[in-house]
Amino acid sequence: MDVSAVRKKQDEYLAQKSPLTERIKKLKRLKKGIAAHEDQIMNALEKDFFKPNYETYAAEIFTVYKEIKCFINNLAEWSEPRSVTPSLLNFPATNKIYRDAYGKTLIISPWNYPFQLAVMPLIGAFAAGNSVVLKPSEFTPETADVIRSIVNQVFDEQEVFVMQGGIDISQQLLQQQWDYIFFTGSTAVGKIVAQAAAEHLTPTTLELGGKNPCVVDESADLKLSAKRIAWGKFLNAGQTCIAPDTLLVHHSIKTKLINELKKRIDEYYPDGINDDLTGIINEKHFNRLVELKENSKIIYGGEIDHQKYKIAPTLIDEPELSSSIMNQEIFGPLLPIICYSNEQELNDLLAHFHQPLAYFIFTGNKKRAQERMKQKVFGGGVINDSVIHVINDKLPFGGVGSSGMGQYHGYYSFTTFTREKAIVDRKTWYDQPFRYPPYQGKLGLLKKLKKLLA
Repeated sequence: MDVSAVRKKQDEYLAQKSPLTERIKKLKRLKKGIAAHEDQIMNALEKDFFKPNYETYAAEIFTVYKEIKCFINNLAEWSEPRSVTPSLLNFPATNKIYRDAYGKTLIISPWNYPFQLAVMPLIGAFAAGNSVVLKPSEFTPETADVIRSIVNQVFDEQEVFVMQGGIDISQQLLQQQWDYIFFTGSTAVGKIVAQAAAEHLTPTTLELGGKNPCVVDESADLKLSAKRIAWGKFLNAGQTCIAPDTLLVHHSIKTKLINELKKRIDEYYPDGINDDLTGIINEKHFNRLVELKENSKIIYGGEIDHQKYKIAPTLIDEPELSSSIMNQEIFGPLLPIICYSNEQELNDLLAHFHQPLAYFIFTGNKKRAQERMKQKVFGGGVINDSVIHVINDKLPFGGVGSSGMGQYHGYYSFTTFTREKAIVDRKTWYDQPFRYPPYQGKLGLLKKLKKLLA
């Protein structure tokens, strides 16, 4: 089916305004559909880029279950009109804020978490009352096939339609006029999506990436810090938009931290490369990472499996800020380590990480942690851990500036895919006379009202 036919069906669906109760039923069916396909999802991700079943279940399936449950339990309450205090100037009246779905929504999802990052926004968009065209990544075709199978079993075509294909399909979709566009991917492609959306003044959410700094100061618990940093960095082989990109470490504890990181890497990934390490998505990205690694000073790791596109967790020593690895999002299992001696040096280094998606601080000094969090502009952050802020559906997830715009997860997905609509219900049993002409003699009363109300 071509895009035009899908959009025509979506117009018909939106005109009928699917009842909230029916949408909740569909969400329950979606949960059952995913449960019936768990093995297929894990097998698909293993075929696409050797992703371990545990990581798939934890980061792809489990998180989606949580999101569905959140919407099933809260959608009715979120959808209720919210009363606000009316203006005395409009007395007598009641004032309410309604939330309306945008309409026809386009979701373009990435390859790094191909199930989660496709289905999570889909849940929010559909539950809010929109129709959805979902474009999964062409780099994970097995996962895209499973998503399409689940969607086709749960939703009607006019509700949710999965359109597979490459760049040509994405370009074709972006040429259409949508009521909302939700994109997850690189900053470079995000700019292309934003330009296409601007043609029709279409509102967008852009979930992008960036270089996420991770500060470890001299007061940090180094054993625990190394444990949590290594987990967050090498999860999904570093192909996580909120993974620590570079460690900024106080010079007095650099050697100790490196030794602790080596221990954790050996513990998590014996022999450097094993079945618990995800592969790099394709040859292009693999070769890019290999080139970055070969042009760097390696402290530890660096082994390569050309057949499975796997790179062992790799620690890199003191790269120049002008180097290639420090001027692109790494998005792989390479972890640069740069030391600093004082707060000014640290601030100078942090300035290199402009508007990151995430920011992590490991410290035993609570006051210092809070001060650093306030000083930096970033999407979301964690003190004394990495990555985990994405787990809580009560927290908004999203970037700022070059790392994205807009937020989602839980209630924030609902607000993203709806817009507030103000309605004043004016009563007829009394009508304020002073607003009507003639105005003679009424200016004094208006000025008195200004003192009272403005």
